[in-house]
Amino acid sequence: MAEQSGINAGTTDEITAGRIAKIAELRGAGIEPFRDGFERTDRVEDILTRHADLEAGGETDDVVTIAGRVVAKRDQGKALFLVVRDGAHEIQVFCRLNVLGEEPFAFVSDLDLGDWIGVTGQVLRTRRGELSVSPGEVVLLSKSIRPLPEKYHGLSDTETRYRQRYVDLIANPEVRTVFETRFRVVAAIRRFMESRGFLEVETPMLQPIPGGATARPFVTHHNALDMDLYLRIAPELYLKRLLVGGFERVYEVNRSFRNEGMSPRHNPEFTMLEAYQAYGTMETMRELTESLITTVAQEVLGTLDLEYQGTAVSLRSPWRQATMASLVSEAVGRDVDIHSPIVELRRLCDRHEVFFEGSWGAGKLLTELFEKLVEHTLIRPTFVTHYPAEVSPLARRNDADPEITDRFELMITGREFANAFSELIDPIDQRARFQAQAAAKDAGDDEAMWVDEDYLRAQEYGMPPAGGLGIGIDRLVMLLTNSASIRDVLLFPHMRPEA
Repeated sequence: MAEQSGINAGTTDEITAGRIAKIAELRGAGIEPFRDGFERTDRVEDILTRHADLEAGGETDDVVTIAGRVVAKRDQGKALFLVVRDGAHEIQVFCRLNVLGEEPFAFVSDLDLGDWIGVTGQVLRTRRGELSVSPGEVVLLSKSIRPLPEKYHGLSDTETRYRQRYVDLIANPEVRTVFETRFRVVAAIRRFMESRGFLEVETPMLQPIPGGATARPFVTHHNALDMDLYLRIAPELYLKRLLVGGFERVYEVNRSFRNEGMSPRHNPEFTMLEAYQAYGTMETMRELTESLITTVAQEVLGTLDLEYQGTAVSLRSPWRQATMASLVSEAVGRDVDIHSPIVELRRLCDRHEVFFEGSWGAGKLLTELFEKLVEHTLIRPTFVTHYPAEVSPLARRNDADPEITDRFELMITGREFANAFSELIDPIDQRARFQAQAAAKDAGDDEAMWVDEDYLRAQEYGMPPAGGLGIGIDRLVMLLTNSASIRDVLLFPHMRPEA
């Protein structure tokens, strides 16, 4: 495609000043540089498809009206070539002096890279084989004041890309593909959940008591009620209230917030799928999780065989299942479980340089050993089951061993993608676990849960047996787009203020 990289000579400030001066000149000539709407008749993508077989030098009777951003420009005297980008697609605009006339041609010649224009003209293919629009009219829709990044070098500074995503999307077309995939993933999740009979619901983002996970919340103040409220860390307890009220299958694609550190895997604002199914179990949720992810991957990517950061990952069923205790035992070279003596588990933590506090029980110690020694090794999809009750305050105790719960976490590429369990529906047991969490909070654990009296009241009315599931959508998109950082799949990740 004929195109010109680069921008007008001069610093950004000089270029900006020159373009602002052009705005005044345009208005002086009766041309409004920021137009109110435009009637487009054709998309570039459709034109490219419609005339894919047109031969070099061929003309058509197809007169189209397109709109888009000027991303390249090449002047050849009596001919001027523009490249106009419409969404993810580009087409050449072949401007000729003898077709446009002197004044309109001069107007087009004075356009800048970044300007939005409307073009009406005939579709043809140049002798060099470039499908083009030969315009009879070109109008300015919106004047670009700042210069675009230099085309061949694009926008490579990572911090600037995240902070100015709008420029990143202009300069790096592959970024648009990542986000189009993200949007298709979310749409596919909704279709799958609807096909399984789930209703999409909405629950409060501002909550009087943050619950549903162990995490530090963001706090704000409601002036009219003169009370503190918290941005939700999870929608779980509200969704389960709906099971009490008689809804049997509910889900929410939700934004949740956790006042924690930032990393390539963590952002303080993130997106989850949470779903609850009356009469379901941990096994029901396991099947739902595996079916959902494989269905979405196949629908969006057309394959279940992926590569993530240089490592092959197959999503083909069946996925591996293993208990936490068995995986830790394999890692430390001896049999350990929730009933192992505390002193032995502490000795293992010391040997493997795993931090622990004296108040932690066997369940917490076992979990810390798992997270340090095992989690990063689980590359292919693995359901890690039977988490200790000590670290699972909302999960149902296992019938055969009440010190563990009917809970799993799904691990892929060494990180957690999903958390699910048979729900704890016994309000007496739930109150005891809330109180244990509250004691931990009083002892200095900022992430421990509070006692939610209203949720306990709801459970006391009777909650049906149920399975619950949470899937991290950001991490799923990272996997499906081969993105190394969560910031690569968030349109506007949180950043420190500019200096």
